[in-house]
Amino acid sequence: MKILVTGGVRSGKSRHAESLLSEAASVAYVAPGPTAEEEPDPDWVARLASHRARRPEGWRTVESRDLAGALKIASAEGDAVIVDCLGTWLTAVMDSRGLWEASSDEASAVVSALAGEAADVLDRGDTDVVLVTNEVGLGVVPAHRSGRLFRDLLGMVNQRLAEACDEVHLVVAGRVLKL
Repeated sequence: MKILVTGGVRSGKSRHAESLLSEAASVAYVAPGPTAEEEPDPDWVARLASHRARRPEGWRTVESRDLAGALKIASAEGDAVIVDCLGTWLTAVMDSRGLWEASSDEASAVVSALAGEAADVLDRGDTDVVLVTNEVGLGVVPAHRSGRLFRDLLGMVNQRLAEACDEVHLVVAGRVLKL
């Protein structure tokens, strides 16, 4: 099972993703934001702590901005995988690679290649994977270059990874619609 779970902020998409793997014996929770080696982001640390507090003890956290690498490692170890969330991953990638200031074409090429690597891992693997992301088509996007660039890149990532998934679930106000 490979599922992309999308929805707006505070829609319940992370809880839904966790419920999809609630029966799995071993789950790797991939947190693809700022890593422990970087300067800690208090909001990110708080997010990880709240997720740890509500999930089963046996789940382990993998902090990595290398999405394809984290998927490979977790799959090789036989874990089911939750990646939460692709928007945070994209922000961390854009920060670390200076893509906020890059041309749209350059940023698209870099992000497309990284999303393609992750999609290839999904296509080849047989591990249960649930990817969580924000649905940018429904959200308010700031009317400046960075906002538009982020929206366009995350939309591309969502579409590319949805192609590698068996199902897409849209979560709105805690309600799930299987697309």
